[in-house]
Amino acid sequence: MTTLKVTDRDGRSHTLEAYKGSSVMESLRDEDMGIEAICGGQCACATCHCLLDEAWFEKLTPPGEDETELLESLDHYEAGRSRLTCQIIVSSQHEALELTIGPEE
Repeated sequence: MTTLKVTDRDGRSHTLEAYKGSSVMESLRDEDMGIEAICGGQCACATCHCLLDEAWFEKLTPPGEDETELLESLDHYEAGRSRLTCQIIVSSQHEALELTIGPEE
């Protein structure tokens, strides 16, 4: 298990446990953190948008072309911070990953 530090849309902080090998989106959805995940994690809807601290953004595998295209279409897109949580696979390198749930579009 890996610990995630999540700030919800109301500004409240939460500490969640995430299974290694699962997506961050799955943990957020399972804990009812306001992630819709309409596409079920297929990188097709952007309803699992989050904002990362820039230091964490740099530590993750860069977003792919499909993810970048979806993110750039969002009103609340922030270069160097925005990611889709369905595309972040939990590993031991993500211990204490800090993220903020993206605003609803």
